[in-house]
Amino acid sequence: MDIAFVCLGNICRSPMAELIFNKIAAERGFDGEMRAISFGTSDCEEGNPIYPPALKTLKSHGVEGSHRARQLTLADVKNCGYILVMDSGNLFDVLRLTGGGFSEKIFKLCDFCDRPRDVDDPWYTRDFERAYFDIVDGIEGFLRFLGKGGV
Repeated sequence: MDIAFVCLGNICRSPMAELIFNKIAAERGFDGEMRAISFGTSDCEEGNPIYPPALKTLKSHGVEGSHRARQLTLADVKNCGYILVMDSGNLFDVLRLTGGGFSEKIFKLCDFCDRPRDVDDPWYTRDFERAYFDIVDGIEGFLRFLGKGGV
């Protein structure tokens, strides 16, 4: 099952979530069951790599990988098991794309946390560490939701 992480441009938060999730899945032995991918709601960064400060933050936490930005399509929504967005604006954009359909599998990532919230956009806040820890918290909550543990 593919789990799609979605933010605006697909160069900061959603590729961070993709790489973090895939690392956790590999470490816990369920990478054959689930795979993370990521998208943006906009095509403004189409084809661009992960934003360097986001990549630097990932590497500082032992998360490796690469990614090229791409825009979410309706076909992607249909083909993924879950669509996990980073904030309320992303949620609005995805629901607009789907015409309100597929709501049973579209969630804000941090809705699975003990303290539901948006993942602040580090493009604007410059706080990539905070985004990293919000994403990890959301992934752990999502894994508990799926019955895959979580810390």
